[in-house]
Amino acid sequence: MKPIRLPEPPGSPQSMGGVPDIFEGGVYGVVRRAVVIGNGFPASENQSIGLVRALGLSERQTLYRITRPTGGINELLHWLPVSFHKKLYYIICRIYGLSQILIARRGEKIARPPTANGGGIGLSSVLEADVKNIVRMAKETFDKDGPLLVVASGRDTISIASSIKRLASENVFVVQIQHPRSHLDRFDMVVTPQHDYYPLTPSAQQQVPRFLRKWITPREAPDEHVILTVGALHQVDFAVLRNAAKAWHDEFAPLPKPLLVVNIGGPTRYCRYSTDLAKQLITSLHNVLTSCGSVRISFTRRTPEKACLIISKLIRKELGTNPKVYIWDGEEPNPHMGNLAWADTFLVTADSVSMLSEACSTGKPVYVIGAERCTWKFVEFHKKLRERGMVRPFTGLEDISESWSYPPLNDTADVANQVHRALAKRGWKLRP
Repeated sequence: MKPIRLPEPPGSPQSMGGVPDIFEGGVYGVVRRAVVIGNGFPASENQSIGLVRALGLSERQTLYRITRPTGGINELLHWLPVSFHKKLYYIICRIYGLSQILIARRGEKIARPPTANGGGIGLSSVLEADVKNIVRMAKETFDKDGPLLVVASGRDTISIASSIKRLASENVFVVQIQHPRSHLDRFDMVVTPQHDYYPLTPSAQQQVPRFLRKWITPREAPDEHVILTVGALHQVDFAVLRNAAKAWHDEFAPLPKPLLVVNIGGPTRYCRYSTDLAKQLITSLHNVLTSCGSVRISFTRRTPEKACLIISKLIRKELGTNPKVYIWDGEEPNPHMGNLAWADTFLVTADSVSMLSEACSTGKPVYVIGAERCTWKFVEFHKKLRERGMVRPFTGLEDISESWSYPPLNDTADVANQVHRALAKRGWKLRP
């Protein structure tokens, strides 16, 4: 039940422009809290958490996570919708009595979805995403705590987020990050990179046989509640970088300048490469070492284990003994934030939208290696970055001491502003 709004007398706070919450609907119109629906992948969850942080709600957020059974036959079932996967897993367990011999491949174990699963992001416990529980919480606490902001990212979160919107539309504002491929009206807002609409371009149409085009999504241009970005959302802004610079001062301040930070991902569906790119990278790094004061090399956690080991061995063998080069061994603490804060120049493999987005948010020079090996929508992504002057191809002929700049990529803040506007259209606002 919403509060009754009485006419305001002349000279009242409302007529003067300063409106206390109680005269503006109280908690009914103020968003003070957020729920993040995660899928267990750091790159996806980082986008949702980054947006919540940009909106000033990081102190009032709750993280729920959707988990799938893993191991054995489950690795072949990840293409199924997560709810159906879990039901099928339950049936298999009932039939075979959880027999590891019958439903697991040799040497593998079946892992049930945990109820406390926050280890991957440093939390002791993350609640398992449950539509009924979240909807009940949104409705029962609405009168006391106001509307609930729900932010989800990744394919497995689509059904959960859309169900919350359907069952509690008057109590929630749902933001889905990454394109859900169809039925965009299931959400209040969809946030997705521009290159997700690459299939609609003439270039993409020429690459797809006519009889397959109707199966390629998205099929329609973005509507009014789709917010387009250049890259991925994240948690990096100038305040974060300032704090990281202080936290990592003792380790990074003594390093000779300029500092070149090298971030290596791994081959993906749209950017395929193997040891040949590692050899190209090693040769090019040898060529630029004379213009570098220091080089720090890191591998991302999502780098495929086999590819990571092969590439890491090659790089360690060729560069590990050079006094200018430091290669992170993968042990804690992760120097990623220190690298972002202290680097003078970045070199990033072309496969990772997240790594490139974070590097480009600093306004510092970013070189890319392997972009010519990318296909489909990744071609469009790299094209956008080049057009904005944010990245340049890495050839090995660069003088790292020469700097250049550009307006930093600010997707997360831009989307946060769009959320403010969308909430205002509903008569809601964010807690200042």
